[in-house]
Amino acid sequence: MNPENTIAAISTPPGAGGIGIIRISGEQSLAHLQTLFRPRERACSYDSHRLYYGDIVHPDTEKILDEVLAVFMAAPKTYTREDVVEIHCHGNFLALQSILELLLSFGVRLAEPGEFTKRAFLNGRIDLTRAEAVIDILSARTRKGMDMALDQLGGSLYSQVDAIRKSLVHIRAVVEVAIDFPDEDVDIIDHTSLVSVVGSDILTPLQTLLAKAEGGRIFRDGISVVIVGLPNVGKSSLLNTLLQEERALVTAIPGTTRDTIEEYIDIHGVPVRIVDTAGIRENAGEVEELGIERARKQIDQADLVLFMLDAARGLEEEDRQLFTAVQHKPLLLLVNKTDLSPGKLPATDQLLSGMSAAVLHISAKQQQGIEELKQAIFTTVVGDRKQWQEDGCAPNIRHKDALQKAEEAAVRLREGLTRQTTSDLLAIDLQDCLDQLDAIVGVTTTEDVLDVVFEQFCLGK
Repeated sequence: MNPENTIAAISTPPGAGGIGIIRISGEQSLAHLQTLFRPRERACSYDSHRLYYGDIVHPDTEKILDEVLAVFMAAPKTYTREDVVEIHCHGNFLALQSILELLLSFGVRLAEPGEFTKRAFLNGRIDLTRAEAVIDILSARTRKGMDMALDQLGGSLYSQVDAIRKSLVHIRAVVEVAIDFPDEDVDIIDHTSLVSVVGSDILTPLQTLLAKAEGGRIFRDGISVVIVGLPNVGKSSLLNTLLQEERALVTAIPGTTRDTIEEYIDIHGVPVRIVDTAGIRENAGEVEELGIERARKQIDQADLVLFMLDAARGLEEEDRQLFTAVQHKPLLLLVNKTDLSPGKLPATDQLLSGMSAAVLHISAKQQQGIEELKQAIFTTVVGDRKQWQEDGCAPNIRHKDALQKAEEAAVRLREGLTRQTTSDLLAIDLQDCLDQLDAIVGVTTTEDVLDVVFEQFCLGK
């Protein structure tokens, strides 16, 4: 037995909690549990998938490290398809760390990030799309993002990609027969029929997946929305209203916000990073100027800008200058402080003259127009909400790149069939398309790509 084959890590997040879990996987998992665990039940048979109550005891000093529940799970009915042990102790980092250090002193290796899930993939329990779904489950910020990740974990993306792969394999079988019997090439390949099959069974589903890729990215990774305006137009009040908490300091003194303040909110399932920025103005102080510079950087990186005006103060030349500086970004124009007396509001034409953008009238202080604003944010960035409700719409950047290359190869294949290109050339495009899809599900994924995928995981997963 190779000691390096047995790994361990803390599988619960840092901090105090009711329970902390140490996970062990590998051929010596049970042997190490038997060395350290003293069951309260005299006749402990270590039946698979059964919890046992006892203590973790240092075998040299007989010191009890913690009172625990321990479970042995025999391969292959485990997360990694290897023998797995879990030790459930008190959720104190000192207890977890002392048990883990004891395991490591007995030759168990500390697991690398994502190594448990990587073993599940390498041992054939899950394909690569399901492994990547685990990452999305761990990092999901909204219920919609969680649902999409669970959908992918259930095999929705795999099933769609696999259906395309099976169509390609069927076509490849026909082409390979034609290669083996070149004199009968014309009789073996029905080019007209295969052109139709490539269009309906390969290109159309590939294009559908690609069309949904951006929606998947938005629901998984979220968007950045930056609140911009002159000092004291109500940016911090809007942030507090969206968050429903006093996150930003609000005063009547211009320039109160001197740095960016960021928080996430859930808008129709999209994780939205709302950034409150320092009011941008000329002749600011040194500290305020640093905040303004950070605000400009956030604007450059934003998916959407909320440009705020003070309805009571009216439109000033500085407003126009600032609008000119940000109008290259997707934006919504917010006319704030509409709760003030209508007699104090300047004429709409005067206020918005020359500003080309969707306009919403709100009162951040009185929470008026906020639901309309949330819907406008969603619609501006995502578009029609219904188009993202289909299954399997969460390809990540790696998937999207492979799908694009597969689509290009499928287009070449269809063109070759239309021109009745030789079977050898058709086989090249066929294999290129198939290789890209194989890379998505992990059939032919290189070790370098696997390293990049699994290094995104936390320890213990």
